Amino acid sequence: MIKGSKYWFSFSQTNFMTKEQQVLALDFSKTLIEEMFQVKKGETVAITVDLGSKRYIVEALAKATQDIGGLPLLMWIPKAKKDSQAGMKDWPSEALTAALCKADVWIEANSVVLLYSDIWETAMRDNKNLRYLIIADSSIGSLHRVFTGFDVQSLKLLLSKVIEMVKVSKTVRITSENGTDVSYDIDLNYAFDFDDGDFSIPKFGTAPGFVNIVPKLNSMNGIIVFDHLQHTNNTSKVKFVVKNSNIVDISGGEDANKFKTYISSFEDENMYKISHNMLGFNPKVRELTHELVEDERIWGGVDFGFGYTSPMDMPPLGQIAKSHFDGIVSNTSIYFDAIKITDNGHVCHKDLRPLADKLLNN
Repeated sequence: MIKGSKYWFSFSQTNFMTKEQQVLALDFSKTLIEEMFQVKKGETVAITVDLGSKRYIVEALAKATQDIGGLPLLMWIPKAKKDSQAGMKDWPSEALTAALCKADVWIEANSVVLLYSDIWETAMRDNKNLRYLIIADSSIGSLHRVFTGFDVQSLKLLLSKVIEMVKVSKTVRITSENGTDVSYDIDLNYAFDFDDGDFSIPKFGTAPGFVNIVPKLNSMNGIIVFDHLQHTNNTSKVKFVVKNSNIVDISGGEDANKFKTYISSFEDENMYKISHNMLGFNPKVRELTHELVEDERIWGGVDFGFGYTSPMDMPPLGQIAKSHFDGIVSNTSIYFDAIKITDNGHVCHKDLRPLADKLLNN
């Protein structure tokens, strides 16, 4: 590695970084490995990486693991053409699955994700001790905002209360001044999940700051207007009309046409079906950056996922689809039955507001 006055550079196009980025990478990695995963001496931390990954972030994660006595295992895999199950033909699946079934921690840092592929499903099903987290190709600025600078226990209290409230509700409704107005019913047989940054026990972990709900089958109806939709240029609003949990119309100019081409290329009707709804409560994420992992957790916003749903989330069989995609609506008003919990992006419910204020002012 060559040191310069402004940049550090190693011989990889994915490892060009400023000194500020290096500092952020080391701080993020230390927080993640020591405080959130609480890696113990001798534990194997598998990190999957492809040619689209930012190598300096991966190296910082490996260093943080080694510094605390863990054993980093970096596994470089081909960059697949498509995410999830659609990428299976591009990966060394047998060898990769075998290794992941023996790891204590798996951090998915590859830019084209294994999430929801057969590799992922097998590792999550068969490795009962696995603590998994996906960070994908997020920038270090985004990772630092999402994972650092808040109190995990305060976030846990807020998210736990939201889960408690939604479980005694029958219907969730989400509106926004951008034209979104959609609702769905609750099915208590399906998953209710949240991530607060505590990855110290076996779990399917994603970046902290959300509550995730799997809607009841065939119950979602209404209009979703996205402020950020995956696989588009996000230059215009894309509107979905959803009927009985299926996308029945897509409109909104050039981005909508591009997305129609993308989704139709799978030739899979289940790609049009709702998978999950995430309610965003990360106190450090206050505006859209068009980085998906960060935007999904925007305070007072929501994420809608479509396509594949794991059997873990929708037992017993899940929702089979060739891939999965997400879109975000910011500044939402969220209702549990007729009770409003957020108003245009602000937590307003009397039982939630003190918890939110404590978290935001910590």
